[in-house]
Amino acid sequence: MVALGTLPALEAEDQCGYRLVNSKFPPIDLFNDVADASEFQALYQIQALTNPRLQNELGRLELIPLAEIPFGIPGCSYATAPFTHINPAGSRFSDGAYGVLYLGDTLDTAIAEVRHHQQRYWANVAGLSYDRFVFRGLSCRFSEAGSRDATGVPLTDAIYDPDNYSQSQVLGRAAKREGCQGLRYNSVRSAGNQCWALLTPRHVSSVIQSAHFEMIWSGEITSVSRISNA
Repeated sequence: MVALGTLPALEAEDQCGYRLVNSKFPPIDLFNDVADASEFQALYQIQALTNPRLQNELGRLELIPLAEIPFGIPGCSYATAPFTHINPAGSRFSDGAYGVLYLGDTLDTAIAEVRHHQQRYWANVAGLSYDRFVFRGLSCRFSEAGSRDATGVPLTDAIYDPDNYSQSQVLGRAAKREGCQGLRYNSVRSAGNQCWALLTPRHVSSVIQSAHFEMIWSGEITSVSRISNA
């Protein structure tokens, strides 16, 4: 089992990562409309009086301290959403109790990761013979300050098991508990490439929409196509 303390600490180096999000979920304007936590709290209280859908749109705000939200950056809502709208079933480095911002080192890496998980999800939906799914491509700038490097761990290690996340979640919980900002790790779905699992959006400096992509399902995902440049 990989111990967090054995992973090298990363320098405060600026990086660019890529992510795909389902385009049916629009960005949350309230995160983008304010410059700091105090402004957010004031605006939230006002809008909550007249907008009954606000809580659903923002997600579970109690899961992230306001001090960790990078108010004022381009695309703040994209940076914050994974931490307030979490998957209760968990993911590679989360048991479902907290959110993670997953990024690939290239757009193709992000596509390969999302394609795998979409394939797995829709294969379990009975009666679905054809559909199309549209995703926004996002480009994310961030610092690796406070993160750890797991890319030296061989792909044969249990944290890289393609289907069983039990050991990688143990590592993720340890990282979250000890205040680690994130993990750099090897992509399991795109050989030779790397990903990041950011455990806080604190060090994100921008998230910019880059393109739209369409995945076609017909018993399996048969194609992935770029359908717009912005």
